[in-house]
Amino acid sequence: MVLLGSTGSIGVNALIIAKRFGIMVEALVAGKNIDLLNEQIKEHQPKYVAISDAKDRALVNHKNVFVGREGILELLQKTQSFLVVNALVGFVGLAPSIEALRLGKRLALANKESLVVAGHLLDTERITPIDSEHFGLWYLMGNRPIRSMTITASGGAFRDTPLEQLSTMSFQDALKHPNWSMGAKITIDSATMTNKLFELLEAKWLFGVDKLDAIIEPKSIIHAFVDFQDGSTTAHLAVADMKLPIAFALLGEVEEPILPSIDLASIGSFSFQKIDAARYPIWEIKEDVLSHPTRGVVINAANEVGIAKFFNQEINILELAALTKRAYRHFEDATPKSLDEVFEIDKEVRHYCLSS
Repeated sequence: MVLLGSTGSIGVNALIIAKRFGIMVEALVAGKNIDLLNEQIKEHQPKYVAISDAKDRALVNHKNVFVGREGILELLQKTQSFLVVNALVGFVGLAPSIEALRLGKRLALANKESLVVAGHLLDTERITPIDSEHFGLWYLMGNRPIRSMTITASGGAFRDTPLEQLSTMSFQDALKHPNWSMGAKITIDSATMTNKLFELLEAKWLFGVDKLDAIIEPKSIIHAFVDFQDGSTTAHLAVADMKLPIAFALLGEVEEPILPSIDLASIGSFSFQKIDAARYPIWEIKEDVLSHPTRGVVINAANEVGIAKFFNQEINILELAALTKRAYRHFEDATPKSLDEVFEIDKEVRHYCLSS
């Protein structure tokens, strides 16, 4: 396989699964964590490597090192692997997703942004999502008529923060996820609930279901529900560990234990909460976004600019959501009909958000 984003949490877990099941790693792509990349090179002996910054090339213990976006695309063209795992973070992951599909490869996709900004333009038949919520939905579907799908949310770092204190919370506060440790961007997106908005868009493109929603389940044990036309509902429960969806994405089918089973008696009980727009203002546009899913490119670009502004203390977390909503309404006619238009709209939205 080819692994894009090898030093992040998804990448690290993907390598654990690859080693366990004897999957050869042909190429590794990483960002700035060169020390970990070198450890991975030593263990997995990839044929090709790519990094984000040319300044780090001399630090990489490998003879075939590619650099930057163009380097990743060239690396993909040289590889023979049928499977590409895209665990890159942000809009930067779109071009490699496009190239992997163009080359006829199967795409195991942890890069949410690819589907959020261009789901209507990508061949989802060759995409397997690496995400506990979408894995749960897929696991539950079967062949019965579906009425609706619901995914769960942890609630993020500010789930229990008094509403009047939200505007004073710092970037570092937003990184204190109550249930697990993830990368900075997805943790911020969890705190704002933008991550769940993205996942609903992904589900729309992956499963073709129009009635979609999300609900807070604080223990992060239940990942998804499917409501069927007959009135029954099924739920997918699993330990919160990405090795399970990764294993299915890499292997297609798994028939041996990946995680321990859930002990319901030790859990005792579950609770659920609606997602409150007062705490998560981005949720105000949820229904409109699902009615206009091609505008995902606007939300993603505005959100990425907003996160950078939040990090630089230019705005607070509530203003981050306000910026995204403002851009979404400003670009209400954004309906990209080609991948070129997706990239063009992305540039326009970023310019608008940086100027406002």
